This record gives sequence, C-alpha cells and structure tokens, in this order.
Amino acid sequence: MRFSHLHLDGETEPTFVVKVGDQAVPVSSLIENAPDTLQDLLERGPDEWARVREAVVAGGGARRPLDGAEYASAVNRPPAIIAVGLNYAAHSGELNLKTDNTPTVFTLWPNSLAGHDRTATWSRRMSEAVDYEAELGVIIGRPARDVTEDEALEHVFGYTVVNDISARNIQYSEAQWSRCKSLDGFTPTGPDVVTADEIADPQDLHIWTTVDGETMQDASTGQMVRSVAKLIAHLSQGITLLPGTLISTGSPGGSGFSRTPQVLLGDGTTVTVGIDGIGELTTRCRVTDGCGVTGGPQGR
Repeated sequence: MRFSHLHLDGETEPTFVVKVGDQAVPVSSLIENAPDTLQDLLERGPDEWARVREAVVAGGGARRPLDGAEYASAVNRPPAIIAVGLNYAAHSGELNLKTDNTPTVFTLWPNSLAGHDRTATWSRRMSEAVDYEAELGVIIGRPARDVTEDEALEHVFGYTVVNDISARNIQYSEAQWSRCKSLDGFTPTGPDVVTADEIADPQDLHIWTTVDGETMQDASTGQMVRSVAKLIAHLSQGITLLPGTLISTGSPGGSGFSRTPQVLLGDGTTVTVGIDGIGELTTRCRVTDGCGVTGGPQGR
C-alpha cells in the first residue's frame, strides 16, 4: 500500500489517504474511527494496519482524483528523525570525511519536514552553499529495542524518499550536523510511504538525483556501508525506536558541493530525488535576500 498526506480540493489541513491506482482514498472513508495521520495509524499497531488493508482489498472507500492535490510531508509527527551520515563510501570520500567503524548519527528537527513539489526557501545570508542528498527513508512500525540484524526488517513499516538538503557552509563550521540540515523545508519526504511488503530488498534499489533535469547522483542502495538491517540493529541497542521513527540512511556519491565546478541549489533550481519502486520527490528552491528562513514546516 501507499500512504500519503494530501491537501485535496484546496483543503487547509492534509487528508490521510491510501493511493489506489491514480486515485486517493481517504482512510476516514474506509473504516470507522479511522486514524487521521500515518503516525496515528502506526501508534495503533498491526491490527489497525490489517483493518485498513482489508478495507482497501474489499474495494471500500471514496475515490478522489489526485489531479490538483498538494502533498504534505509523507511522514508527520515522527517521535524522532534520525539521520545517518557517511553511509556510502563515495560520498564520504568526496566530502573528505572518514567513514568510522560505527555510524555517524545525528537528528533532524521536525520543522524541516516538507512535502513533494513544495518550495524550500532560505536566505542568501544564511547560505549560498546549499546541497542535495538523495536518501532512502525507513519508517519504523513495531517498537524496536536490542534487535538483531536478522530481526531488524520485521520492525519496518515502510519506506519513503528523503532529500537531506544541507547548508554546507554551516556543516563545515560547526561540530554537529543537525542545524545545517534542519532549516525550514530542508527535509522533504515522499511523495508516499510505501509499505515494506512492496519492497523485496531495501538493498537492491536504484537511487538518483537530478538538478534542473541533469543527473547528479546515480547509485544503488546496495552500495551502503551499513545495510538498513545493520543500522536498525545498531540504533536499537539500549534505545527503543518508537513507531513512526524516520531513519534517513545516508546519501550516495555525487553531491553538488564536491563537484568541479560545484552544482549548488539556488534561486529557481528544481531538484528531484528518486528511488525506483518508491517514488520521485521534487523540491523547488527559492533564495531570498532577507536575514531569515521562510517557508515554514511542511513547506507551506
């Protein structure tokens, strides 16, 4: 199944939907007392997931056209957004950073979440070195604590596409990486969350980026230094990964900052990151001359 949060018919608040073909089915039309967000669904647990699936298979619900719908972040209200750095050797090398024996882990702030086909807006005074990073996003379904690598994927609800947009000037000037990647609208996700049963192997997915139509990243998730299962097993040691936790698993090589000449995101740039079988996530860029960052959570 594919879940999204969509603004239908100009609605102010997004509607939680299941996609069926080229139509959106509000989850509220499928079952009584329905969850109104993905996070609500995940917190209710596997019995609720099965209830929604059975209603979809039975052909229930009201069909709504996707034409004209606007996307909010595919992931909403996650209890944590965990990002993994330097998880592809090519990316570590191009940034002149060392891949350590254990994962480089940092968190992203929820104000950075944004939807597909939204505009990320930032101030030129804040950064003129803004970069893209295509990443596989993993959404935890069942609580995971002290799980083994063999058990790890059983705790995954689904996958999404993440663009880990980064202000490189801030990244290289500070000891931590959270702020440089957490400006408003700098963590687009989506368009959808695809349930794990539709992804046979998360380490066998084509991942790529285009900037204004030119391919900049072109790789496979099989090139990760640490697999999705290894990351979950590591992160869950002594820490419960709660339902809805988003793990952004790192970017392959091909970042714009490391190119000669550099290919950075600027005013009017359109960047699309994609993962075959999951989707294509587009972000439009606007740079202002102001001293602050605008755009707000969800890229609205």
